[in-house]
Order: sequence, then C-alpha cells, then structure tokens
Amino acid sequence: MNRYSINEFIEKTKQEDKGEGLFELETPRMLEVNLQSQVWAKAGAMVSYRGQIKFEREGILDHGLGKLFKKALSGEGTSLMKAVGDGKLYLADQGKKISILQLTGDSIFVNGNDLLAFEPSISWDIKLMRRVAGMLSGGLFNIKLEGSGMVAITSHYEPLTLLVSESNPVYTDPNATVAWSGNLEPEFVTDVSLKTFLGRGSGESVQMKFSGNGFVVVQPYEEVYYSQSSQS
Repeated sequence: MNRYSINEFIEKTKQEDKGEGLFELETPRMLEVNLQSQVWAKAGAMVSYRGQIKFEREGILDHGLGKLFKKALSGEGTSLMKAVGDGKLYLADQGKKISILQLTGDSIFVNGNDLLAFEPSISWDIKLMRRVAGMLSGGLFNIKLEGSGMVAITSHYEPLTLLVSESNPVYTDPNATVAWSGNLEPEFVTDVSLKTFLGRGSGESVQMKFSGNGFVVVQPYEEVYYSQSSQS
C-alpha cells in the first residue's frame, strides 16, 4: 500500500464496530450511538447517521412546564433533540473530547454546555446558578442527571477529576468546571484580590467552592457562555 494513498487514509480512519453497546467512542471526539429506540442529544451535535433515524427538536412540553420555566429563566442557548429510530448516529461538539459515564442509580451534575447525549432512562433537571448569573457572560446553569443509563459529556482537551473531602475542599473557575458528583452543592465565593490577574469584567473573581465528599471535573480551558439573547 502506497504511503499517503487514499486507500491508506481510508484504512486508518474508517469506522469500526467495537461491540461496546449503545454508546461507543469511535474516536476521542466522535460518539457513535447504536440506536435502537431513542436517545436525547445536544441540538446540532449530529455529524452523520445511517439507517432509519428521525430527529425531533424538543417540544415545549416534552419535559414538563417546570423545566420549560427554568429554561426560560436561565436564558441558556443549549437545547436538546430527540433521535428516534434504528441505525448508527454520530455526534460531536466542536471537536471537544468525549467521556462516557455509566450511571447505576447515582447522580451527577453536568455543565449545560458540556452535556452531549444521554439515554431516556436517565431523569434530569435544570439547576440555575442565580448567584453567579450576573457575574459571568451569559450566566451559568447545570443539569442534574440521575438514574441508570449512559451519559456522554464533553470537555475541551483532557478532563481532570479532583477528589473532594471534608478536610480538603476544592475551588474551581466556573468557566473551567465540567461536572461534579450529585451529592455536592457548590458555593460561590469571590476574591477581589485576583481581579488584576484574571481580568474579570465584573471586577470580581468568581470561584466555585466544593465541600464535602465527592469529586469535581475540570478542563484546561475557560469556556465562555452565551445566552440566547446574545446569540445572533
């Protein structure tokens, strides 16, 4: 086989069936969903598919009035789509690295912008971060996922998981925080002394403080969030 030939390129990059179940990492930045019924995914995350699959934008009452009201309050721009059918679905989000989590009756909080896909068996709820909304561009919100099933989350580059203990709390930059265990409730603290170093437009450095026992996932990147009203 000639070096750099089309055949060599195809051989190196072609799709492979790994037999890993519903969610498979086709590449570190491409999720393969072996769809047999339905799955929830971030709207706009579809890259390709084969088979008989239909896509539906989440309806006004798909998740109840309570969640609709929270979404309106949060002003966030992320919405979901439902993929229904039988086939292979490929999802990605701006080349971000994908991690697959298998929940078995436990729960996790995920930054709303970092949720890629999850099974319908997972229950979820939007949690607003009102105290920090005015301090960051577009505000910030997260989604609590719990139950049993698979969840796919994304991060810019490789994620780092920090263990939290009663004697050793963890402080994070909200823009670099991806997820945390469902038993933790972050507290928002400010440090005016860091203003000069971090250059926050609000004049304050906002940090998330995690106390208790659990974990928090961060990424080596500060993500900027935009509200729906700021999107063109």
